[in-house]
Amino acid sequence: MKGLFYGLRGKEISLILIVLTCTPFLYGMGQNPASRDFPPTKNRLLQLASSCTLMILIVNIVIPRTLATACNYAKGKWVVDDIRPWYSGSTCKQWLSQMWACQLMQRKDFTYEKLRWQPKDCELEEFEASKFFRRYPCYWVDVLLFGRMQDKTLAFVGDSLGRQQFQSLMCMITGGEERLDVIDVGAEYGLVKPRGAIRPNGWAYRFPSTNTTILYYWSACLCDLEPLNITNPATEYAMHLDRPPAFLHQYLHKFDVLVLNTGHHWNRGKLKGNRWVMHVGGVPNRNRKIAEIGGAKNFTIHSIVSWVNSQLPRHPQLKAFYRSISPRHFVNGDWNTGGSCDNTTPMSIGKEVLQDESSDYSAGSAVKGSGVKLLDITALSQVRDEGHISRYSITATPGVQDCLHWCLPGVPDTWNEILFAQI
Repeated sequence: MKGLFYGLRGKEISLILIVLTCTPFLYGMGQNPASRDFPPTKNRLLQLASSCTLMILIVNIVIPRTLATACNYAKGKWVVDDIRPWYSGSTCKQWLSQMWACQLMQRKDFTYEKLRWQPKDCELEEFEASKFFRRYPCYWVDVLLFGRMQDKTLAFVGDSLGRQQFQSLMCMITGGEERLDVIDVGAEYGLVKPRGAIRPNGWAYRFPSTNTTILYYWSACLCDLEPLNITNPATEYAMHLDRPPAFLHQYLHKFDVLVLNTGHHWNRGKLKGNRWVMHVGGVPNRNRKIAEIGGAKNFTIHSIVSWVNSQLPRHPQLKAFYRSISPRHFVNGDWNTGGSCDNTTPMSIGKEVLQDESSDYSAGSAVKGSGVKLLDITALSQVRDEGHISRYSITATPGVQDCLHWCLPGVPDTWNEILFAQI
């Protein structure tokens, strides 16, 4: 099939196959004396509609799903595509934090919004909000559509990069437009702002027309945090490296798609600032290898993936993903030592990413042999240094650049396109 349709995009192939299938059927109707009467009988029209509808479903759903299972989306290149972006960063104010909307900052060059990720050996299914929400009354169509989001819940659990992916998806599926019909259901998941807090631990929104829920829960370390003294506001927290967040224990059964991530909070400064103390087996950690930051992070990633994998038989509806780490692009220092990422011109166009293994070794090794899939975005994001907020941040102090978070619309939209292709 690749040789026959080489150079054609998915929609063009779909149209050709539908025509090839339906035309002989129409021709047969003309050759069959019983079908020459005009207009055709109701049964005849239903027969034609059923035949062509089945082909449309096979071409647009079954074939893309089959190809998706064999596609390595992490290999490919960035190409210019003028239909991007999927939404406007200046209008998606209902879902997008102002501090990540570079259209509202002093930046003038938005070429980075016009790039599309092209996998090397396959097509990345084109994102459409209607496909994301698609609903059908027919049982067989529902079977073919395994994974679409009618009557389903998608949960992002992770750090601020997970929050960016969540906000990106909310803007993508709404086209960046205000939606008064969307319901805030955070209270159903305990996502309410505690007294004195700046924000809740997450957000949850439901689209009532398809009963689709999208939520985000903040868990920077993907492990359970437990106050050692609940009566002391300045208490330390047991950082249980071998336990999943309590939120997952409580709500996993309600999720149909789960996307996990962690990474950039694993440093001594963050642990000290948050008063986190490593625990394993319910007691303070005494293992020197785990005590090292890299060892603790690797141990925790393997632990959370192993736990989710152990839960899959109990929750057969669940599709679980671990997203590999989003790269930083600080040059000549870090965020607090003068590090910068001043490039605004896409340098990645045409450069291929061809490695077979993930650049995030911990993530790749953790999911191997499990039912948790790897959402591998590290290498493809590594060549997009111009997509960061950089010096245009509206929250940073003078001289401090953000080379960790991304402008939205931007690179995290592609993470969601790859996720969309796999669910």
